[in-house]
Amino acid sequence: MSKGRVPDEKLTIQEVLADLKVAPATFYRWRQLGKGPRSIKLPNGDVRIRRSDYERWLAEREDAA
Repeated sequence: MSKGRVPDEKLTIQEVLADLKVAPATFYRWRQLGKGPRSIKLPNGDVRIRRSDYERWLAEREDAA
């Protein structure tokens, strides 16, 4: 684990968008189609993505490429 990283930290949509370099509409379309990474919807409506789920989702996309 890298220094300063929280185990299985929760990423915001903005952090994921910045990492993927995709438009918000693209990411939300993936979520609607069930093709995005697993996410957690908080009671206030915000969405978080566990880093482990995000990394797993990326690895699955790599295998499919």
